[in-house]
Amino acid sequence: MTMNNVETSIGSERGRGRPPKIRSSEVYGRAEHWRGVLAQVWDRLWPLLSNARSEGEVTNAFQDGASPYDSYFVPGLAALTLQVLRESTLPKRAQPLQRFLADSLAGVGVVTPRRSRDICAQERAKRASVNRILRYEFYVECSCGYCGRSKNHACPKCGAEILFPVSIGSFMS
Repeated sequence: MTMNNVETSIGSERGRGRPPKIRSSEVYGRAEHWRGVLAQVWDRLWPLLSNARSEGEVTNAFQDGASPYDSYFVPGLAALTLQVLRESTLPKRAQPLQRFLADSLAGVGVVTPRRSRDICAQERAKRASVNRILRYEFYVECSCGYCGRSKNHACPKCGAEILFPVSIGSFMS
């Protein structure tokens, strides 16, 4: 192996596998934004969108039912919207349907609607598992003579509980 080959193999920042077509955070952010938009206009939009059978009808449905936000969805996503509405796994209730539609369209045709939903699910799972404090411990010196870690915010020897100070913010409510 020549020195040039070693440098190129070490210096490459690209990981294994196929390079992503679109950033997952971008898809997730777009889906969350569009969920909020769809929730605001859903009562006007869904009766029109559920009866749409062509791209032109989808475009008209968004223009009439989601008038301030229609530029997000049409004309570029009319064909994709029609494809998503024809899927057999389309939910029946309003909130799951809004989420399904927003997650499916968030890939904007760069990835398939199914892959777009998978990306959103992965991002939601990643954000739900963000590091957080599961347990915090105190070292106590108790009147019973015990010195060491507390157990469930109490002395493990005699069970005397740690009294936490009342916060000032709770009185202001």
